[in-house]
Amino acid sequence: MRPRIVPITLAVALAAAVVALAGCKAAATIEAAWPAASTERVVPKPVGTPRWPLTGLEAPSPEATSIRVVSVKIENSPAARPQTGLDKADVVYEVIAEGGITRFDCLFQSQAPSVVGPVRSCRPPDLYVIQQYHSLLAHVGGPKAIRTILASDTKRYNDMDEFFNPASYWRSSKRAAPHNMYLNMTKLRGFATTKRGYPATETITGFEFAKASVATTPTVTSITVPMSASNKVGWRWNATSGTYARSINGRAHVDAVSGKQLTARNVIVMWARITPYAGDKKGVVNIALTGSGRASVFVRGQRFDGTWEAGTDAPPQFKTADGVPVKLDPGNTWIQVINTTQKIVIK
Repeated sequence: MRPRIVPITLAVALAAAVVALAGCKAAATIEAAWPAASTERVVPKPVGTPRWPLTGLEAPSPEATSIRVVSVKIENSPAARPQTGLDKADVVYEVIAEGGITRFDCLFQSQAPSVVGPVRSCRPPDLYVIQQYHSLLAHVGGPKAIRTILASDTKRYNDMDEFFNPASYWRSSKRAAPHNMYLNMTKLRGFATTKRGYPATETITGFEFAKASVATTPTVTSITVPMSASNKVGWRWNATSGTYARSINGRAHVDAVSGKQLTARNVIVMWARITPYAGDKKGVVNIALTGSGRASVFVRGQRFDGTWEAGTDAPPQFKTADGVPVKLDPGNTWIQVINTTQKIVIK
């Protein structure tokens, strides 16, 4: 290959330019594109820390806050205690069922425990809860009338009944049936998406939270909620931990795995209309979780009396008697739902 030859005229012109610049008495200086930094450059954080909508606690990313909520129906008969996984739920509803026993609607979003249970059959209040929180419903069968409603509109009700989705459930050999059905939260979410085609994410309306836990002077140290003659729930305020400790009939209510007493950052009592349900199972009641009613919110050792209000597509909102929203403490919340005529004891 012949070497490339630069034309003489171009070479001469370039040489002359170099000499001319070298001979200038006031040579030009070229400023850097970025000035020298006297301190390390700090990249500002995005405005607004992502927070879980049901706890107000910091979430790992904005995308995480739309992870699908799972509502699990857990029983609360003496044979079902101690339960597993209640301490991992963001929100727990306790509602009356037949025979004076209660059942829980446990809402999981920020945590996904591998063992939750014992899981039992659905009831009428679940129809309200899964719409308000846009959640999946995990349960084991239920009254035929309720199962018919769930099957009638799979877009509105994303049902994960064990009868038709057994892969994420199992029975423990350590307990007698029917108090031994458990589920894996991650598996349930996976099957809901891959096998049933349900959305993996949903945007939900959250509660109102204080930016951080605020120190206050406690005015209420204990709350007793008579869910029924055979089920009296107690909550005792602990100023050191900033939580309420839960008991049933005077005995500590504990988690089966940790052995620790269950606690809540916020305890809410909702008074709602409870009426017989015109279904096929005797003794089943309907609990109206839409509309409005009286409420008492216990947070940071204080009591706020007011109202709750809820539609079909968002969780209830709680306000004081003068209409000011009650801001919850960041953390988990337990909601005790009782009939409009029932009374609670506060000390």
